[in-house]
Amino acid sequence: MTADDLSAPLGQQRTKRRFKLPVSIPQVIAAVLVLFLGVFVIWAFVADDPFGGEPVVAVPVDLHASTAMKKSEVQPVPEPAPGAPSPVRREVPPAVEAPAVNQQAAPDQGSATAPAKTKTVTIIDGKTGARQEVVIPDSGNPGPSAEGAVDSKSPAPLNALDQKFVEMTTRGPVPKIAADGTRPADAFARPVKALPEVPDAPRVALIISGLGVSASATADAIAKMPGAVTLAFMPYGSGVDRMVARARSAGHEILLQVPMEPFAYPDNDSGPQTLLTSLTPEQNLERLYWLMSRFQGYVGMIGAMGARFTASEQSFGPVLIEAAKRGLIFVDDGASARSVAGRIASATSSLSFAKADVVLDAVPTPAEIDHALGRLELAAREHSFAVGIASALPVSIDHVAKWAKAAEGRGLLLVPITAVALKPKQS
Repeated sequence: MTADDLSAPLGQQRTKRRFKLPVSIPQVIAAVLVLFLGVFVIWAFVADDPFGGEPVVAVPVDLHASTAMKKSEVQPVPEPAPGAPSPVRREVPPAVEAPAVNQQAAPDQGSATAPAKTKTVTIIDGKTGARQEVVIPDSGNPGPSAEGAVDSKSPAPLNALDQKFVEMTTRGPVPKIAADGTRPADAFARPVKALPEVPDAPRVALIISGLGVSASATADAIAKMPGAVTLAFMPYGSGVDRMVARARSAGHEILLQVPMEPFAYPDNDSGPQTLLTSLTPEQNLERLYWLMSRFQGYVGMIGAMGARFTASEQSFGPVLIEAAKRGLIFVDDGASARSVAGRIASATSSLSFAKADVVLDAVPTPAEIDHALGRLELAAREHSFAVGIASALPVSIDHVAKWAKAAEGRGLLLVPITAVALKPKQS
């Protein structure tokens, strides 16, 4: 028994003192976070990473081959002269999207030709900006086989006709008017053959939109729709350029669907590179070039969503002017009563324009689609032509295809969209 036990009050037990940590758990967590932040800041200052964590491309370089080249064979990359066109409009092959390497598919005229089975690569120093060209072995990208098959991951090849209507930009290939003045809208338009029995038959243009995202829906539309039906493709699908090539081979005219800002954006989002009212005209044109470069061979453009964008003349006007400069038509999908497309088109002398009269699957049920097709037929008979649009839903594809195949029997002439687009005014 200790002295403390003798002095303790009777009837009470003396509790033992518990061990207590000198610091609390929240203090320990705070100290760990401060230590981590300090290490990160020190690493950021000390680490030698000129690209700031950006992805880079690593390629095998044959240093012996590059040093063996004569000095006359290494051409410095010229800097743009004052007053030169902006980077978006420069007619140069698109650079590889990497900060350290700019791969050139073919040397410019007047420069030395790289040795066989090699590629010339421009290496840019991230700190000084100095450029040096070296030669690397060609990896041998797969090309067409003896049977004409092409790797599904490589872009669809452009034929000689298509090349006349392509301008190379930093965003990729975009349409242009050919040197002889021919517009892509005219070059890629499908011929129209009048009905022998009814030479002045009412014309009906049908558009199926939203293709290229679902491979099965796209294949279904190409297989079921008559060639006179126009197909509109979104620019996001994997292998969309090859789907477009198949659709063109089947006789369809093609439209590029351009995503535009809807109301309630970004909660209601139409996709990457959407044209926005909050951007400058130059920024929207850069996005438009990216969208236009996803595939080629289309006669014009049509909006995807875009009720807010098409209501803004300040934002929408430069896009329509650009479409006219590149020889394309523009189709208003008729979904928004606020769209100023018609007013801008009437003031733009070089723009061909069309507008959908009936949205065929606003209510995507068989009965409502059939009723909408009936309204489309009445509009065509009343005004001599009409435009109907539907999305790539299975029910829409089935009912529109069935109606389209029977249209001729009812005295209607099914035509592609260029046949009903208002032609540009002649000066």
